[in-house]
Amino acid sequence: MDRGTDREAPPSRPAGPGMEAGSVEAGPAAGRIPLAVVVVDRAGLVSHWSSGARRLFGTPKETAVGRPVTDLLPVSGALAYEDYDGPGPDLEPALGGALSYPAAGCARLDVPEGARAEVLWWAYPLVGPGPERLLVLAADAAGLRTEDTEDAGEGPGAERVAPGFALHTDFPGAEDLARRLPEILPSMSVEEGARIVGQILELGYPVLEFSQNDRVPVTPDWGVPRRAERKARRERLARAVAAGEPLPAELTEDDREDLEYTAVRERLEFLNEVSGRIGTSLDLSRTIVEVSRAVVPRFTDVAGTYLREQVVAGEGFPEGVPDTTTMWHRVAVEHTDEPGRWDDVVPVGEAMPFPAHTPFFQCMTTGEPVLVPRISEQMGHAIASQFEKRDIRPLITGRSMLVVPLKARNVVLGFMILLRHPERAEFNDMDRVTGAELAARAGLVLDNARMYTYQESVAETLQDSMLPHIPPRRAGCDVATRYLPGTLLGRVGGDWFDSVKLPGARTAFVVGDVMGHGLNSAAMMGQLRTAVQTMAALDLPPAQLLRNLDDLAQRLGDSYLATCLYAVYDPIASELHLANAGHIPPVIVRARDGRSELLDLPTGAPIGVGGVPFEAVRVRVEPGDRLVMCTDGLVEMRGEDIGVGLATLCESAAHPAASMDDACDTIIRALNTRGGRKDDVALLMARLNGIEPDDVAEWRLPLDPAEVPRARAVVREQLHDWGLARLADTAELLVSELVTNAVQHSRTRPVELRLVRGDTLLCEVDDDDHELPTLLSAGPGDDTGRGLRVVSTLAREWGTSRTGAGKTVWFELTLPRR
Repeated sequence: MDRGTDREAPPSRPAGPGMEAGSVEAGPAAGRIPLAVVVVDRAGLVSHWSSGARRLFGTPKETAVGRPVTDLLPVSGALAYEDYDGPGPDLEPALGGALSYPAAGCARLDVPEGARAEVLWWAYPLVGPGPERLLVLAADAAGLRTEDTEDAGEGPGAERVAPGFALHTDFPGAEDLARRLPEILPSMSVEEGARIVGQILELGYPVLEFSQNDRVPVTPDWGVPRRAERKARRERLARAVAAGEPLPAELTEDDREDLEYTAVRERLEFLNEVSGRIGTSLDLSRTIVEVSRAVVPRFTDVAGTYLREQVVAGEGFPEGVPDTTTMWHRVAVEHTDEPGRWDDVVPVGEAMPFPAHTPFFQCMTTGEPVLVPRISEQMGHAIASQFEKRDIRPLITGRSMLVVPLKARNVVLGFMILLRHPERAEFNDMDRVTGAELAARAGLVLDNARMYTYQESVAETLQDSMLPHIPPRRAGCDVATRYLPGTLLGRVGGDWFDSVKLPGARTAFVVGDVMGHGLNSAAMMGQLRTAVQTMAALDLPPAQLLRNLDDLAQRLGDSYLATCLYAVYDPIASELHLANAGHIPPVIVRARDGRSELLDLPTGAPIGVGGVPFEAVRVRVEPGDRLVMCTDGLVEMRGEDIGVGLATLCESAAHPAASMDDACDTIIRALNTRGGRKDDVALLMARLNGIEPDDVAEWRLPLDPAEVPRARAVVREQLHDWGLARLADTAELLVSELVTNAVQHSRTRPVELRLVRGDTLLCEVDDDDHELPTLLSAGPGDDTGRGLRVVSTLAREWGTSRTGAGKTVWFELTLPRR
């Protein structure tokens, strides 16, 4: 800004091309000249008239603002220097609104008291949402002709000083020029100032042209000869205002300007301080507290922050204008009163709507600050009526109140209620502007935190939706899992685990890791996991499943690369059948001696490489052994060999634990506290309990309808032997339906009937027909279609799956309580 500049301070010129450095007498910094700054709105009226404009043109600011600019700057003629062919039109049409590009020139203006001013001017058309249409910079042309050139016999015609434009990057210290440019602009919000500065830098930086190749960038001049004196006076005034001391009875115009300058500087210092104190974290709760504490006690004595329900809940961006049904959550209250005075009356966490007659409703619907110099008894009563049985009037009546909106992207996220003690100065219009700027900055910070919270919630929801919820008990085994999101590369990754129920009381375990991070990896992981589930339900052998998965990945795209470990546990045969596609090997912990070891498996190539065979191995296990499968994010550490992590995995997996969850936590603690982990982690642990031979009964039934009654009889007899006679009637009925269907549809191979006693009673019927049965809607006259409906109604769970030889149809019944 040009407040405090002196017209007598001439510019000095740097050594341009063909000039020796130091050939010009030392003076003020190059290009620093007193500037008049005038802003014209879309109606052609002056919206800003700087003190430099008052000095140059003789019209006070109070008179100039709101008047047509053509009345204040009457052009009486053009002012030409020798060889000057300035760019653009004359000043008069530029002021009249005919300017669509930057222009500069020289003009002679009629000013008050019959005088004339010779000026150099730069005009910038402004575009954007604000009311500003034109920015005009002007300098005294006569003051630019120095006495030394006159004494040398060079008249005005010989001294070419003309306004022009250039890229600010053409000069040394380009960053400093761009940084100082806002100083010549009127006081406005950071957003508006940044918009105008951006346009000026794009359209062309103002320069003085002394010759064809001698150009000097224009920078603000604060009046070099009187700078120290004025600075001292301003500091004295600032101290007096801060101390509440009386000001002189009669203030000069300079005093008034200095007071305005002091107030503006204090406001900017406060806003800069607040900006540095808020937004230090993307945590929404912490940001809320920072915003509230930043304004107490320097700007206000009480600050209450309210946010919309969607913001607090971490949901999407709130849409629409708030109304009387909108719920506002009180998220913070800071004050300088005695501790606890506000806690019972306005507790943090309360949600409430606000009626239309309140200043709060006005603020949130208009998006503009609302200033109440003093809360009257009537307004205090109206506000207190919303707090039911709590009397808030003693806390607010007689205080000055400012309600400022917390906005982002032109949507009100919340608002702040600021209160000052009765003995403190009331909020004024400058406080309103300061509060609005404060709220604008706080709104952006809160919106950043809100977006981070929302995106984090979306990421967690996405990840949770893609990770299965595995029951802790399967037939013959217990299962526990853990997933840890990445710490440095985002919360969404491509690691996954799964467990699939297979025929014959078997269970499939899978752990995989898609290469990369982010939503693409997570989406790829979801596709591969679904494919594994589908192929596992077909009871494909492990090596064949990985082969099919590799083919699928290649069809999906070249970028599909993943590692995968697939294992099938047969609790009756006490055997693991495993295949590996580039994944780290699993750990087996032996129950007999507590020893742990990495299983030696053929490594195989990652899924998606293509053309590489996969091999499967069978490993004998005993009841109580534990299988540990994880992704490399758990064992890999930056700057450390992966062998160290695998050794730690083996050691921690062998540690005795009271439960499967405790065992998983022991592994996580051992490997996750070393520091440096950035990848996500998937961990699956299975305790292989096995199924005792006495808990399994099997029969082979010839393809003869007469075998159906025999099937019912052997099932009833077996359940009596197991002490499960209470299940005999239901099991006999369901077995009769499944065996009847199997005998009818089987081709050559005998039907196999199996009962397995575990946490539930499992019944399986195998035949060599590959067509899976489906539920039918049988009508009153239909003879078929009711069998599976009976099974679906009476069984705890039922299903079908294809096998290599045909299919399996199974059901489970809940064991009776003993």
